[in-house]
Amino acid sequence: MPFGATVHRLASVASTNDAARDLAQAGAAHGTAVVAREQTRGRGTKGRAWHSPAGLGLYASFIVRGPGGGPVPSPHLLPLAAGLAASDAIAAGAGIEVRLKWPNDLVLGGRKLGGILSEAVTGAAGGDFAVVGVGINVGHEPGDLPPELRDAATSLRIAGRAAVTVDALFDGLCRALDSWYNALARGEKGRIVAAAEARLAFPPGEPVRVTTDIGTFTAVCRGLDPEGRLVVEREGAAGTVVLDAVLGLGGG
Repeated sequence: MPFGATVHRLASVASTNDAARDLAQAGAAHGTAVVAREQTRGRGTKGRAWHSPAGLGLYASFIVRGPGGGPVPSPHLLPLAAGLAASDAIAAGAGIEVRLKWPNDLVLGGRKLGGILSEAVTGAAGGDFAVVGVGINVGHEPGDLPPELRDAATSLRIAGRAAVTVDALFDGLCRALDSWYNALARGEKGRIVAAAEARLAFPPGEPVRVTTDIGTFTAVCRGLDPEGRLVVEREGAAGTVVLDAVLGLGGG
C-alpha cells in the first residue's frame, strides 16, 4: 500500500509518532499516516522537544513495514531515505533546495527547517515495524518561533515561500517516500547513501564540530560509509572515525 493511502487526520495530538505506533500495534498497514494540525508533546531526536504550533507546520508520521510482512529493510537507513523524500517534496512544492544535516535534520540557509524521527519496533503485537516522523516548518513567521530558536530555525514562509500549503507538501512527501522506500526495499542502499551524501549540509572536505556522548571535537567530514554512518577525520588524530550518532554537528 502506498504511503498516505490511509490517513488519520487529527486536530491535536501529543505526538504523531506515538499515535502511529499505537495504530501499528493494532495492526494498521504499511503506509498508514497520522497527520496532526498540532502536537502538544512533539519529539525530536535525543528526546528533544519539537515546537509544533497549530496550523503552521507539517507534522506527520508513517507506519513502515517490510515487503510481504517481513522485516523492515535496512531500518538504520530510514532517516536518510525520509530526509531525501522530504528534500524532494520541498524542492517540488517550494522550488528550493534544502540540505541534510546528518543524521536527522533538514537545513535551509544554515537554519533548521525540519527534522526526521525514525523509531523501529520489534516483537510487538502488531508485528515488526518502524514509525517515521517528519516535521517541517511551513507557515511560521519569526515571531511564531520561541525566542531561543529564532536564530537557529526557519520556515518556508520566512524563506519567501508563503504560497506552499501543508496539504500540498504532505502529498508530495507521500509520493517521494514511496520512491525512496521502494529503492530501499529493492536493496539499493548504495543509491540512497550516495544521494544523501550529495545533499549533506557539511559535504566531504568541510570542517565540522562534532559533539558525541564522550565529548566535542573538531574534524573534517569525509562523507558517509556504505551503511550511511558519518565518517570524519579527527583533528590531530590518525585515520578516520565512523559515527553511528551525534549529539550535535556544526560548522568547524
